Amino acid sequence: MRTPPRFDRGHTDDLMSFLTASPSPYHAVANAAERLEKAGFRQVAETDAWEGTHGGKYVVRGGAIVAWYVPEGAEPHTPFRIVGAHTDSPNLRVKPRPDSGAHGWRQVAVEIYGGPLLNSWLDRDLGLAGRLSLRDGTSHLVNIDRALLRVPQLAIHLDRSVTTEGLKLDKQRHLQPIWGLGNDVRDGDLIRFLEQESGLAEGEVTGWDLMTHSIEPPSYLGRDKELVAGPRMDNLLSVHAGTAALAAVATGDAALLSIPVLAAFDHEENGSQSDTGADGPLLGGVLERSVFARGGTYEDRARAFAGTVCLSSDTGHAVHPNYAERHDPTHHPRAGGGPILKVNVNNRYATDGSGRAVFAAACEKAAVPFQSFVSNNSMPCGTTIGPITAARHGIKTVDIGVAILSMHSARELCATEDPFLLGNALVAFLEG
Repeated sequence: MRTPPRFDRGHTDDLMSFLTASPSPYHAVANAAERLEKAGFRQVAETDAWEGTHGGKYVVRGGAIVAWYVPEGAEPHTPFRIVGAHTDSPNLRVKPRPDSGAHGWRQVAVEIYGGPLLNSWLDRDLGLAGRLSLRDGTSHLVNIDRALLRVPQLAIHLDRSVTTEGLKLDKQRHLQPIWGLGNDVRDGDLIRFLEQESGLAEGEVTGWDLMTHSIEPPSYLGRDKELVAGPRMDNLLSVHAGTAALAAVATGDAALLSIPVLAAFDHEENGSQSDTGADGPLLGGVLERSVFARGGTYEDRARAFAGTVCLSSDTGHAVHPNYAERHDPTHHPRAGGGPILKVNVNNRYATDGSGRAVFAAACEKAAVPFQSFVSNNSMPCGTTIGPITAARHGIKTVDIGVAILSMHSARELCATEDPFLLGNALVAFLEG
């Protein structure tokens, strides 16, 4: 039986708004939580005792969110259906002593986060966003969404070798952005500026997690606007689709045989080893507490996990028309062809044949086409939260995503249709 499509072009319009409003993992989590609240979900604190009532709940920890919906009549051993994603993207992040400069230029000291395409951050107007930690123990989100910073490229007249040898960037020396003029670099200037912009008293900020972002908004591209260009599609595209799918399932009328879950982690781009990453205890703790809150035992927990399936949704590589030889010759995922199923026999992706069948069933139910992706044998394969989730929690995991170009650039590219095709497939999967 096919599920009527929940999402159409309006989903992609909404994705563009979500990308703009989410310049950091903390903003992405706040925006996902706001959307879930509108669908009836309520936040629960990890420090509180949890009730076993039905309905939608979510936990926020830093740049991560785990949300779940317990249908009426769910048993303690009812399995979960999880959409996994990550909220972080490669970028330039502010160091503990950010104020620097030389030769009359005022600069901000930054550290490279993840594996960005460094050249994509050059000569681009950048804003600054993230989380400010305050003296009283609370936090405050900040978003300077205007042209504040810029990493200027060296003029070709001063490095003519760039035309023959290519661009070579030293991560320490060449990526420090400029934000003003002056020789009097003073410690605390950047944070005082952010306190003023945020309406906070001077000295109120005692910690920060700040990062740069391109202020250019997402846009449709092409003759028929069949493409979307924008920042942080890896992997806010999946966070947005998972949030929309969970909200749709929770407010729909389908009879749910599993408990649908969204798990959006931080720190995937640098290994997932943190208290908010997929290699940490967050997801397992939430799922276990949900079982126990409904009166379950360890035996119920084991039964629930044994029947659980996770779709690890992350962007993947569309075949590049200028570099087709870098792809496997028999697997050429194309933009607009629907979500991709990622396979790697060395377990860089978690998909196996039985997992493929699960995803194929969801796509068939939603009338969504899907494609397969494997890496060229001569190219090293990336990885995702999928193998980590499978190994850490002992649950069946399938790696999927949307095919894009310019992955890890400050601005990435996908087909207009693929975000809502993914969203519809996720709805069918969560409905079971």
